Amino acid sequence: MTMQVLLEKQQISKARKDLLSKGVSSVDSPIQYLMRMLGLSRGMVVGDKLKSWDVNCSINFLESHVSKKDLILDIGCFASELIVALHKMGYSNLAGADLNPDVANMPYQDSIRYEISNFMHTKFADSSFQAVTSISVIEHGFDGPLLLQELSRLLKPGGYFIASFDYWPDKINTDDTKFFGMDWMIFSKNDVVDFITEAESYGLFPVGKMMYDGKDRTIDCGGRQYTFAWLAIQKRA
Repeated sequence: MTMQVLLEKQQISKARKDLLSKGVSSVDSPIQYLMRMLGLSRGMVVGDKLKSWDVNCSINFLESHVSKKDLILDIGCFASELIVALHKMGYSNLAGADLNPDVANMPYQDSIRYEISNFMHTKFADSSFQAVTSISVIEHGFDGPLLLQELSRLLKPGGYFIASFDYWPDKINTDDTKFFGMDWMIFSKNDVVDFITEAESYGLFPVGKMMYDGKDRTIDCGGRQYTFAWLAIQKRA
């Protein structure tokens, strides 16, 4: 499926159980959290339970479509559980890009290439990656043309862009709210349709069925209630 929507909160709990069973969960257990609060555990906090569904959807897709030797880039990778999970699963060619200089404290610095970089203008070579991933990033400072131009440049023919983002089928206005000093966008169905239409002009196309319907507003943040969506598109040769 090209696009899925998080329909109910139970899916988040189920996804976390799946991540734990795969041995790739990085979210602190209650004991680990207590040790961190007491200063008995070091290392930066990675992952967010609310993103369990997003991360699990991405892992499942990558396992089915991308070799463990292929190059994968995670954009907006600071505190990203996905890039760490992929390393634990044996993916051996991983890179991450983020503007936050604390990306230098991310795990597995000896195995993952981390770059302090704007993901709209990265330093990576053309046609470098079989997949580019993004967990809850593109809705912050969204610029469709710039993003699609860079994705089309970075992806190999046949490569995938895999992303999750804030979503609700009907438009929710967020003009008065910013996160990380950037505009915040909760994608509507029409926003996604427009993005997919524009993506085709950059050689990026859906690979399966698009599901737009929502059910429960599973997330409450910034005074808005919404859910998450997950999307995969492919660069054609």
